Amino acid sequence: MSDELGQVRRMWHLLEPLHAVFYYAPEVFEEAAALGYATDERWPSYFAWRAAPLGPVGAKEVTAVFHSFSPATVGRHIPAAWEVAGPPAVLDARTRAVDRAYRALFGDRVDGPELAEAAALARRAAEAADVTGRPLAEANAAPPWPEAPHLVLWQAATVLREHRGDGHIAALTGAGLDPVESLVSFASIGAARPEVFASRGWSAAEWGAARERLAARELLAADGTATDAGRALRAEVERRTDESAAGPWEALGGKGRERLAELLGPLWVAAISSGLLPGETTLGIGKV
Repeated sequence: MSDELGQVRRMWHLLEPLHAVFYYAPEVFEEAAALGYATDERWPSYFAWRAAPLGPVGAKEVTAVFHSFSPATVGRHIPAAWEVAGPPAVLDARTRAVDRAYRALFGDRVDGPELAEAAALARRAAEAADVTGRPLAEANAAPPWPEAPHLVLWQAATVLREHRGDGHIAALTGAGLDPVESLVSFASIGAARPEVFASRGWSAAEWGAARERLAARELLAADGTATDAGRALRAEVERRTDESAAGPWEALGGKGRERLAELLGPLWVAAISSGLLPGETTLGIGKV
């Protein structure tokens, strides 16, 4: 990996927890419950929060843009989510939830000059992102920017992570990996244990069939680990993902990137040390 692409991945590693902590924060579940969503598990509100920028879309559209979830899993939550609350109400509640969660997580930093500077830099990067053909990035970039810096920071982090994610799906598709094969191949290089990917809802039969397809392509060994060819393919997918995600960071420039990384450090530590985020995720952060 080149130094430049390494910096692109580094920025993802720093920003992803600041986006993802939203889906685990108790304040967010409280807002979801106020809307009427079940909160005994995180999925009913997760699908609503993440899909709301797209409008009242159906299961087919969400399955396509979320990619890793089985159609059956998506179908349990979409379009039922819109019977609980429409997308505009969900987006309003999402803003309230971000405000409460970030205030609880970052305390006095929320109103400090460092967070305001970080928000301004992250927004510059997000506004430089080309969202053409990237449905989740485009949908999250469309709403007006909020005024409060901590809300700006979360929106920017969300646009940038969805921009990267949309590009990652394109890279997986280009490598000939369907959604379940994408997860099986990711598990095969040690990105996370196969059990972690169970949350995506694929059946044992579907997972097994994907393993057989990858083995037939000589990408998977009999024990489920990647062959050399399988590892090379995944490395190429990650390289293409980094290249596709590089535009916003090139626009920010080296000094802007370094300053943003410096400012994000304490926020990243707060998010990681909060105990809210799982220690092992389907994204493979720190392992790829």
